[in-house]
Amino acid sequence: MAKIKRALISVTDKSGIVEFAKALAGMGVDILSTGGTAKALREGGIKVTDVSEYTGFPEMLDGRVKTLHPKIHGGLLGVRSNPEHVRVMKEHGIENIDLVAINLYPFKQTIAKPGCTLEDAIENIDIGGPAMLRSAAKNNESVTVVIDPADYAVVLDEIRARGEVSKETNFRLAVKVFETTSAYDSMIAEYLKSKLKK
Repeated sequence: MAKIKRALISVTDKSGIVEFAKALAGMGVDILSTGGTAKALREGGIKVTDVSEYTGFPEMLDGRVKTLHPKIHGGLLGVRSNPEHVRVMKEHGIENIDLVAINLYPFKQTIAKPGCTLEDAIENIDIGGPAMLRSAAKNNESVTVVIDPADYAVVLDEIRARGEVSKETNFRLAVKVFETTSAYDSMIAEYLKSKLKK
């Protein structure tokens, strides 16, 4: 396992995120973040690099496009033990991202609100979050992916004890990601299907 040197944090549910990021930063981890999460972390006294500064590309289209970038997905998907991957990443200035803490837009809560319109629901379909979660989970041998705040303590305990997160924990966390994203997509599909004209 590689040591965690860089983390990307972008969460809707901010429970425990400042404490988690502060602990990571205290262990020398560089923090990348976006929007409201970056603001919350800065207010918590944590040094944060905005994803747009890191990629050199601004957030655009009302925030719909911010993390869909080769410097993000290359940093998550690159196989550290593959010399060709390492060469190409170096050539294009892509650095490893070793940990991702992300949870998804609150689609379920949005559609449960009285008067929720189809437009409101569609705006709460997360695109970048599932893409990053899936990239990190696919490369779980090298990347720790945390979708549930309940797992923050486990991850921190392993880093403190071993200097890294175990392969077993990374695999378990990756399984949780695919369970969550598949349920999220199914919920969206069911909601949209209910709007089809009979």
